[in-house]
Amino acid sequence: MSDAPAGMFNPIDEDLAAIGQLLFYDPILSGNRNISCGTCHNHDTFSADGVSLGIGEGGVGVGPKRVAQDGPNQIKKRIPRNAQALFNVGALEVFFHDGRLGASPDYGNGVNSPAEEFLPDGLETLLAAQALFPMTSQFEMAGNPKENEVAGAIHDRIDMAWPILAKRVRIIDEYRELFADVGVEEISIADIGNALGAFMDAEWRSFDSAYDFGSMDAAQMRGQDLFFGDAGCADCHSGPLFTDQDFHAIGLPPFGPGRTRRFDPMPRDVGRMAESDALEDAYRFRTPSLRNVAVTGPYGHNGAYATLEGIIRHHLDPLTGLDEWRPEMAQLPSVPWLQQADFIIHEDSREMARVRASLDLEPQHLSDDEIMDLVAFMGALTGKKSIYGRLGKPKSVPSGLRVD
Repeated sequence: MSDAPAGMFNPIDEDLAAIGQLLFYDPILSGNRNISCGTCHNHDTFSADGVSLGIGEGGVGVGPKRVAQDGPNQIKKRIPRNAQALFNVGALEVFFHDGRLGASPDYGNGVNSPAEEFLPDGLETLLAAQALFPMTSQFEMAGNPKENEVAGAIHDRIDMAWPILAKRVRIIDEYRELFADVGVEEISIADIGNALGAFMDAEWRSFDSAYDFGSMDAAQMRGQDLFFGDAGCADCHSGPLFTDQDFHAIGLPPFGPGRTRRFDPMPRDVGRMAESDALEDAYRFRTPSLRNVAVTGPYGHNGAYATLEGIIRHHLDPLTGLDEWRPEMAQLPSVPWLQQADFIIHEDSREMARVRASLDLEPQHLSDDEIMDLVAFMGALTGKKSIYGRLGKPKSVPSGLRVD
């Protein structure tokens, strides 16, 4: 395997990562004990879930085969954003599509996060901090407030649920023994976050592609020349991770429930602006890494395009992409009671006009052959062994709950 550039990652703690592997796939960290981090970031689907907008808490199955359960606890909305792949996540400096977690002095704990000053002490990395927040999301892992004590506690304040989850882990003998072996006697939520962060960091480091080894074919080499040259892709997809970790508006067609805000319940997603409150950040989203991009579609913050050709063509001409995009291009698991509302925002002429007016991309012309060469170069960024992870999926977890 080709090595990552020096200094990009923290040293691997194998013992802590092994604990994190178990926690990553253990539903004990969800409100209703029925979903884990690994449900939506599964090894079977290359650390993502293979759909545009996934089904979180209240579903059964993994990836494109995951279905929403009917009945009194049926889901109220889809996950509002595409599940991001986790390759090289330990080297990121900002997290989530809108960058709402990153280093900052604002709250006295070194981290800007949705928990603000209530983020627990003892978290060793930004990735460890990030790992705590899916547990607090109603539609990802927590469940509805009346369903369980975790969701109810979050309804009071975001940090109130973490001690409940930490206690669940602490009272399991195997977890207690494993943590004791790494010097942790009283398991806190920070210890759980550190283990999860260590696992994700160590598990999906990926620098063993044809690009890394200089073994690309002719089409891939032509695509590389375009990528770093006339096509301008490297203006944003730069560096060894192929991301500037900055935010750009590319005019993806809106659909789904959107990441709504309390004062703005409209089913739209304004991206970075929701975090910064700066109008100039409207509809800007963090540049994704292109490592292993060929195996981690659909593409875009909402998974609007199922193919690399589709998302590349959109980048080259966003307004035409908006005009020609159709709802059937989204890969949405069937949820009959939500389908009527899935594309309401796409039919809102005023919102569509706002998206069209907020673009950081200028149209470019490439021939069909050149576009396919870019697609070929994207394939050259696919790792060999690394796409399958290091430790893989555990066969069982200490809680005894089902491993997805």
